Amino acid sequence: MRIGMIFISISLIVGALFTLMGASYALAGWLESLELFAGAGHLGAILVQMLVMVMVTATLLTLAERKWSALMQDRVGPNRARLPIPGLKDNPLAGLPHIATDVLKMLTKEAFRPKAASKFLFNLGPILAFAPVFALFAIVPAGPTVEVMGKQVMMVAANPDFGLLFLFAIASLAVYGTSLAGWASNNKFGLLGGVRASSQMVSYEVALGLSLVGMMLAFSTVKLAGPTGMTALQAPYLWSFNLLGLDVGIPRWGIFLQPLGFLLFFAAAFAETKRAPFDTPEGESEIVGYFIEYSGMQFGMFMISEFVEVVVLSGVLAAIFFGGYYLPFGNEALMGLPVMKAHPWLLGATLGTVFWLKVILLCYLQLAIRWTFPRFRYDQIQTLGWKILLPLGLANLFISGALVLWDPSLHSLALFGFVVLGVIVFLTLTPSRQVRLAKQAEEVHGGHGHGDDHSLPANTH
Repeated sequence: MRIGMIFISISLIVGALFTLMGASYALAGWLESLELFAGAGHLGAILVQMLVMVMVTATLLTLAERKWSALMQDRVGPNRARLPIPGLKDNPLAGLPHIATDVLKMLTKEAFRPKAASKFLFNLGPILAFAPVFALFAIVPAGPTVEVMGKQVMMVAANPDFGLLFLFAIASLAVYGTSLAGWASNNKFGLLGGVRASSQMVSYEVALGLSLVGMMLAFSTVKLAGPTGMTALQAPYLWSFNLLGLDVGIPRWGIFLQPLGFLLFFAAAFAETKRAPFDTPEGESEIVGYFIEYSGMQFGMFMISEFVEVVVLSGVLAAIFFGGYYLPFGNEALMGLPVMKAHPWLLGATLGTVFWLKVILLCYLQLAIRWTFPRFRYDQIQTLGWKILLPLGLANLFISGALVLWDPSLHSLALFGFVVLGVIVFLTLTPSRQVRLAKQAEEVHGGHGHGDDHSLPANTH
C-alpha cells in the first residue's frame, strides 16, 4: 500500500513539473511572438519559474521538512490541522492543511514593533533578507533553448555575461538584511544574533567565491545559460562508447571535474543559509536571534526566505555541478526523436522536468543534513570557514589551474577529480577515531564478560 502511494505521489510530482514546464515554454513563446520588446520571453521564466516554481516549492518545503524530520526521528509528523468539511474532518490529508494554517496565522497575527526600534530599518530588514535570495534564481537556466511559435525561447529570467559575478554580488547583499534586523530591533539578543549572522556570512563568502573559480577555469566562462554557459558545456562526454546504438559515457559534469569545489561551495552556501548545523544566529535555546522581535508576516518573510534559499541553492548546484537540465547520457537520442523535433516544446518540458527533479533531490539532501547533525559551536563554525574551507579552496584553485593549463581537454582534471571522489568516499565510510575506540572498548568489555561467565563456579545441589 505504501509503495503504491509513493509511486502515485512521484507520478503526480513528475506530471505537475512537466505540465508547468510546458506552460512556461508556451507562455514565453507567446510573449516572444507578440514582439513587445526584445527578450519578452524572459517574462515567462520570471512568472512561472520564479513566482510559481520557486515559491510553491519553498512553501511545500515547510511541510516536507516536518514530515521528513518526523520520518527520520520515528515520530508522528504534522497531522492536527483538518479541513472543516464533512468526510474530511478525520483525514489529515498528508499534513497539507498545515500550510494553510501557517499562512492564515502569519497574515492575521499582529505585527509587533518595539517602541524604541528604528521603524524604517526595522521594516526594511525582512525585505533585504528575502529579495536578494529570491533574485539569485534569475540566472539559473531551468530548461534548454528551444523554438516555440517560431521564436527561440530561453528558460532563464536573465542571462548576463557576468552570470556568476551576479551570484556573488547579490548573495552578499543578504548580510544587510540580517544585520539591520538585529540592530534595528534595539534588542541585545537580536543584536547578538545579527552580529553572529553577519560575521558568519562574511566569513563563508570568501570560501564561496573560491569554490567556483575552478569551474570558471575549466569552462572559461562565468555564464550559466546559453550555448556558451556552464550548463550547456557540461553536456559533452569526457569519455564515451557506443552501447547498443546508444552513446553512453562520463559527462563533463562539475561533480566529476570539481568534487572538492562542490563540497566547498555546498558547505559555504549551506552556512550562508544559517540553517542547522550553522544556525547559531538563531539560537532558540539561548533566546538569541536576529529576528527575535519580529512577528506576523515579517517573521514569515524571514522563515520563507530560508526555504527559498534551499531551493535556489539546489538550483545553482544542479546547474553548475550536476549538468543542469541534461541527463547523464542519452541526450542526443532524446533530441533526435521525431516527436521532439516536431514539437520542440516537448523537449524543453522534458529536460526542464529533469532539472526540477534534481532540485528536489538536492532539497531533500539539505533537509536530511539539517536533521542529522547537531548545531556547531560558534568557534567551530569560524574554524571551518577560515582554517579548513579557505586553505582547501586555495589548494583546489592552484591544482585546477595547473591541470587545465597542462591538459585543456579536461581529462587530467577529471582523473584528479575521480581520485578526490575516492578519497571523499573512503573518509566518509571510515569510522571516526572515537567510534573505533568505543567499539574496541565494547569488544574488550564483552570479552571479559564472556570469560567471567566461564569462571563462575558450578551450581551443585
